[in-house]
Amino acid sequence: MPGRARRADARDNHALLLAAAKEVFAEDGPDAPLDRIARRAGIGNATMYRHFPSRRELVTAVYADEVASLSSRARLEAADPGAELFAWLGLFVEHVRDKRALALSLTTPAGDHETLFARWHETVNETAAALVDRAKAAGAVEPDTDALDLLLLGTGIALANAPARTDRLLTLVRRGVTPPTP
Repeated sequence: MPGRARRADARDNHALLLAAAKEVFAEDGPDAPLDRIARRAGIGNATMYRHFPSRRELVTAVYADEVASLSSRARLEAADPGAELFAWLGLFVEHVRDKRALALSLTTPAGDHETLFARWHETVNETAAALVDRAKAAGAVEPDTDALDLLLLGTGIALANAPARTDRLLTLVRRGVTPPTP
């Protein structure tokens, strides 16, 4: 209901459903039974369907929340912008690796996933660009370092699906964009 404030119990139910859906989707993927989500949230199915009339709407809300969370975890005021850039890039790698199935479940022919994905990519790209700009200003990365390049490398690391090697691979990327010490 645009323009109208939700009641406190409705806001609480919405938050409980999102939290439960995140957990259940993380455990069993985006095709997990919706009634399990309602049970985990401690809410009836009818209430869940009032908030999220379809699985797609619930998955979209969960993924949008995950993107917002990833973006909000960037510490733009960090004392060491280079370290923060690569700490956040590590979070990005985890996000791509762990949330990929959720995102892919939204790419149905009848969906508006192009618009959604464009918005989510813009959010992630803006966050990465702000972190890269701070790292450049601090001399922590080469002046020609490009945020999109780092995101593409991070995506490649995520898709390699080798969590035990993620830190090593990110260290190699960092070495590649760090200016030589005099």
